[in-house]
Amino acid sequence: MATADGFHPDFDDTEQHSTNNRVHHIKASDVSSDTAQSEGLRRFAALSGRTVGAEKLWMGETHASPESASANHHHGDSETAIYVRSGNPEFVFHDGVQEVRIKAQPGDYVFIPPYLPHREENPDPKNKAEVVIARSSQEAIVVNLPELYPLDDIQ
Repeated sequence: MATADGFHPDFDDTEQHSTNNRVHHIKASDVSSDTAQSEGLRRFAALSGRTVGAEKLWMGETHASPESASANHHHGDSETAIYVRSGNPEFVFHDGVQEVRIKAQPGDYVFIPPYLPHREENPDPKNKAEVVIARSSQEAIVVNLPELYPLDDIQ
């Protein structure tokens, strides 16, 4: 059984253990809003380079208030995986011809490719939407944009 500090009891206490050879536990009460933000959303970081020494992953959550929309943005070279925990968020991007809207519900997964301008919306007038996010970078990259652009226009 592990000890309160997260180390296995058979580890020699005199050994130096780096943050990369142990399991980290981030409690819900320790999730931090001290991360990149976009207007209209509230992002919370759980696992990152800063919090656990992650080198290739950022994970957290986003809350969208009722009848809200985020600023248009992209996440640089990060791939973004989204799991819808509650609510019915909508993900909007430009496919080169028109805006496309993906309507999601609890249990759905959404993938956002690197550099793809998009925004999240929560059209529900009463309920908040919450999603869990994982990114292929150690910190949250958020580049806010004045409008949605087709991906071909920004590369």
